[in-house]
Amino acid sequence: MLNISDLKIGTYLEHNSEPYVVIWTQHVQMGRGGAILRTKIKNLITGAVLERTFKGAEKAKQADLSRGKADFLYKDPTTVYFMDTSSYEQFGISNEILGEKIHFLKEGISVNVLYFNGNPVSVEIPIKVELTVTSAPPAVRGDSAQGSVTKEVELETGAKIQAPIFIKTGDIIKVNTEKGEYVERVAK
Repeated sequence: MLNISDLKIGTYLEHNSEPYVVIWTQHVQMGRGGAILRTKIKNLITGAVLERTFKGAEKAKQADLSRGKADFLYKDPTTVYFMDTSSYEQFGISNEILGEKIHFLKEGISVNVLYFNGNPVSVEIPIKVELTVTSAPPAVRGDSAQGSVTKEVELETGAKIQAPIFIKTGDIIKVNTEKGEYVERVAK
């Protein structure tokens, strides 16, 4: 069981027999009363977000999740497909559950899969991935004088991010998948 002091961003818990992850917390001290913890929790199966308040002595049940490895195969307009690396079974996860992570998935990338009661419910992609720039407008002389030292580039996955003006089409760059930001250019 989890106390309110154990509930932090990224903690997995079970609520109404479904797995949730804590995505926001606010600790509030109530004068003479006890402390409360306001949270926003995201359902790992449906993607729905709930606001839940925990009182001082209240406990939450920890979600019984197991982890495994899988490789990204492909995506369609509603689902992203993976293959379990140990059993070679293919499975799909809804685009809504993965959110912005799907913009940084390229074919063959390895991910960690979260299983709840034997069913895949979510994936954790690497924090940094290397992607090829497929479209980058040329840098124009004088751009840096305006204070604009970045430009929008398109990556091989279709994602668009801000990158420094020296990045060209064909460059390989590292991208932070949590923030959707440029990290560095990879030497060829």
